[in-house]
Amino acid sequence: MTDTEPLLQVRNLETQFHTDEGIVRAVDGVSFDVYPGETVCIVGESGSGKTVTIESITRILQMPPGEIVGGEVIFDGIDLTTASEKEIRRIRGDRISHVFQNPQGSLNPVYTVGAQIREAIQANRDVGKKAAREQAIELLDEVGIPEAGARIDDYPHEFSGGMRQRVVIAIALAGEPDLLLADEPTTALDVTIEAQIIDLLLRLQEERDMAIVFVTHDLGVVAEIADRVVVMYASKVMEQGHVHEIFDRPAHPYTRALLDCLPGPDGVTPIEGTLPNPLDHPDGCRFAARCEYAIEPCFVGEHPSLLPADGDEDHLVSCLLYRDGHDESVIDREPRRADPFAVGDDT
Repeated sequence: MTDTEPLLQVRNLETQFHTDEGIVRAVDGVSFDVYPGETVCIVGESGSGKTVTIESITRILQMPPGEIVGGEVIFDGIDLTTASEKEIRRIRGDRISHVFQNPQGSLNPVYTVGAQIREAIQANRDVGKKAAREQAIELLDEVGIPEAGARIDDYPHEFSGGMRQRVVIAIALAGEPDLLLADEPTTALDVTIEAQIIDLLLRLQEERDMAIVFVTHDLGVVAEIADRVVVMYASKVMEQGHVHEIFDRPAHPYTRALLDCLPGPDGVTPIEGTLPNPLDHPDGCRFAARCEYAIEPCFVGEHPSLLPADGDEDHLVSCLLYRDGHDESVIDREPRRADPFAVGDDT
């Protein structure tokens, strides 16, 4: 993709949760890269493993019951899965920050927003209380809080939802991170405020040359902000590539099904069925039971490995339709769901 080395490399990441019913494989062999200054969007239905993936990067998931059981997360040459607690705390909040979808839940209601931003600054910088307060005002101003000097002593409940999310972003920026992990940060906001927050993140990214991993189920947002896209389903990566490849030539049937859910001239085409039970993933491709292109081999063996789509090493797809080197996209194929167990020529 580029001569630049990746800032973040996720390799075969596996995260499990131990429950009374059994082991939930929430992230099962996920791999992707993030380069400096780019935006990578992770998309998929709820329950696909998107949030657990980014929580595993900085090990903020609750352990137990969660446990990272395999893979590597290499950030600037350091494997975060094996880093000491001291080392991961030094990186978390400083070089890597999080923004979550519920700003109200991210802020402590009994402390002023200024106190919370100041705490984040002093946790990552050797500065006194007065200097930290001045920096906090600058951050509030940078994220678009009007009259930041006057509002720094207000409490979270005195801000609107959109303004609270701006405060959360200010806290995330306190350590001047190289990588921002944003977990559906606009889900709780109305459309107008959502657009403002996205514009804010893109402006801050450009000004700071900051990489962003953006988790969302909103493909409209993906089209607007992504450089590259990782499509997840049932704890697995189904497809990844440049945003234009994903939208113009979707290689995996699941990606195409997600795009068909977008409103269009012919309305919305929902994806029939539900995600498989995470306690008992089926054999073969995990999307096979819902796939219009499924053939008999799709239902047996291991989940397909990622292979180049359209002959492009930067556009990868986990689908048996590409196992023999076929280079045509899903959009060039006819669905096989009417005869899902057809055998023979599956092109």
